[in-house]
Amino acid sequence: MKKDLLSVSDLSPEEAENLIEQALTMKRQGTPCCLVGRTLALLFEKPSLRTKVSFDLAMQQLGGYAIYLSPEEVGLGKREPVADVARVLSRYVDAIAARTFSHQSLAELARYSTVPVINALSDLEHPCQALSDLLTIYEKKGRLRGLVLAFIGDGNNVANSLLLGTSLAGMDFRMASPVGYEIRKEVLGRARELAARGGGQIQLFGEPQEAARGADIIYTDVWTSMGQELEATKRRLAFSLYQVDYEILSLAKSDALFMHPLPAHHGEEICDGILESPQSVVFDQAENRLHLQKALLARMLLPSGS
Repeated sequence: MKKDLLSVSDLSPEEAENLIEQALTMKRQGTPCCLVGRTLALLFEKPSLRTKVSFDLAMQQLGGYAIYLSPEEVGLGKREPVADVARVLSRYVDAIAARTFSHQSLAELARYSTVPVINALSDLEHPCQALSDLLTIYEKKGRLRGLVLAFIGDGNNVANSLLLGTSLAGMDFRMASPVGYEIRKEVLGRARELAARGGGQIQLFGEPQEAARGADIIYTDVWTSMGQELEATKRRLAFSLYQVDYEILSLAKSDALFMHPLPAHHGEEICDGILESPQSVVFDQAENRLHLQKALLARMLLPSGS
């Protein structure tokens, strides 16, 4: 693997598949205590529940240690230049998981760091979430290749990473979003390259019903991400016809999965009660963040990747 994981597309299809298989093995058979004496820095500009807890516990269960660095403590790029933070932390820790507002800050951190940097969320991508989602789909369906995932909502960081991840895995990706909220063109271009090699298809729709029809997975996320709070009213109007409800879910296959990365805004992007529906695997997704990240940390911090 590359030194850093900033994007899902930093992985080859084989590396992504191996990560998923290793994560599933750890989940079913237990976690090897293979990172004794290793330390992970959690460098966060944004608040977090799943990302913080899952990375912290992943290191503990692997025998290592995680240290959390809050925005107030570091002031990334404000109190101290990003390059200096990277070079200092590289002398202290074995890896850095960074959760940043700007993907550029993440890229600069990786450029100056001599230890692995993991994207724990940026405005461009959320690779750990997408890889955990692929783990969940594989666990529930027994395969990835040939399945159809319909993403309904904003072309945000989660959508970007899911598009790249499904393209790596040979899945079909459908996207339904309002005009002006589509997937970024550069991400779409890269995903089309990956899909051409892996045999998947990418389709973009304006109507959520078109994307959902016959899908194996229905996926949505919040309409307003962190840092976009001033756009909340405008976004609610733009996405008012893109709520995932039982009618949308009924258009998918009868055994379709419903997925959401959380946190969820009940009554906005999802109708009340859908997280508790029999088709929802939302809390399995949340759990699988832990197992995927254990596999990722072991691969990145052990020479053999074992």
